[in-house]
Amino acid sequence: MADVKLYHRPISTWWWLRKRSYFIFVMRELSSIFVAWFVAYLLMFIAAVGRSEAAYQDFLDFASFPLVVLLNVVAMAFLLLHVVTWFSLTPKAMDVQVRGRPVPAVAVIASQYAGLVVVSAFVYWLVTR
Repeated sequence: MADVKLYHRPISTWWWLRKRSYFIFVMRELSSIFVAWFVAYLLMFIAAVGRSEAAYQDFLDFASFPLVVLLNVVAMAFLLLHVVTWFSLTPKAMDVQVRGRPVPAVAVIASQYAGLVVVSAFVYWLVTR
């Protein structure tokens, strides 16, 4: 049998910058790192509140460092991208039907945003009461 060499077209490291849809895809995947950061940050916050007043104050001091504030601002932008892209994908991933008829994609997306507003308002109420 002859030694066969297959041609492998070289792919640039920056392939994802060529099309907007590729860029959004990669940014959405990258956003999962920032989602994980927010989970860790909130767990640190809950642990500090549960330990003592001094631990809570230490957490507030940590949270006020400019680098942490910048990280949280960037993370929030990525989190918003994650939410928007996730909600937009839902009608494509789920076949939602009512009485045997498909629900319009805009209704599925709108219901998710409505749920987000309701849950956010409830969490806001819990925190500020």
